[in-house]
Amino acid sequence: MALNNTYDARPQQETAVGAGVQILLLALLGTAIGMGPAGWLTGLAFAFATWAVLARALHRSCLRSFGPANRVTLGRATLVGGVTSLVADSFESAPPVTLLVALTAVALLLDGVDGKVARRTGTSSALGARFDMEVDAFLILVLSVYVATQLGPWVLLIGAMRYAFLAAARLAPWLNAPLPPSFARKTVAAVQGIALLVAGAELLPHLADLAIVGLALGSLLWSFGRDVHWLWRTSRVPARAPAGAELLELAAR
Repeated sequence: MALNNTYDARPQQETAVGAGVQILLLALLGTAIGMGPAGWLTGLAFAFATWAVLARALHRSCLRSFGPANRVTLGRATLVGGVTSLVADSFESAPPVTLLVALTAVALLLDGVDGKVARRTGTSSALGARFDMEVDAFLILVLSVYVATQLGPWVLLIGAMRYAFLAAARLAPWLNAPLPPSFARKTVAAVQGIALLVAGAELLPHLADLAIVGLALGSLLWSFGRDVHWLWRTSRVPARAPAGAELLELAAR
């Protein structure tokens, strides 16, 4: 995305429109299922927080255009807000599983679309990548809360893993170093949402759901462990150009 030091209100207006669409979705969900106070308050809090954080980030980045990729991500964030309100409401009444699964499935299917749109339109940006990552992480957190009510609190480890990593990075700055691109990391991240969706749909026997989510958690622990080990090992080596063996290792990742 093009950067400019001149403040432009257009991207901010789009975030406000996004918040309005979020509230409209909440109204539709509330009418359809008779959503209680917990669902409404959680959904409204999500809409406000998304608008406030995104508006501040846009102001700091001085983007002149919100961009098509960020619009896709904002649409996914709206769906995640709907899922969040349904999960919150499920603590007061029986959840509409079909509706929750449908919203989640669409949000997961759209994951990756924003990245492709950004590359094709030449509008990639650090803000867009971070926005996409945060939407993904929050959806996994919300799904883990929902599935934890069925399979046990250990499922919360899936949703909390990334936030624990960010908290640890404040105490150990070497964790903030950039990681090399990794197809395995992306695959493991995608598996978490699919596994939680399958378990949340309650279509399989309880033991099957336990196995699926357990394997997903195991793969996530492996992925984070591998990345932390790489970051630690790299932090112990003075900065220099990668040697041939290191280049081969990066390519293998």
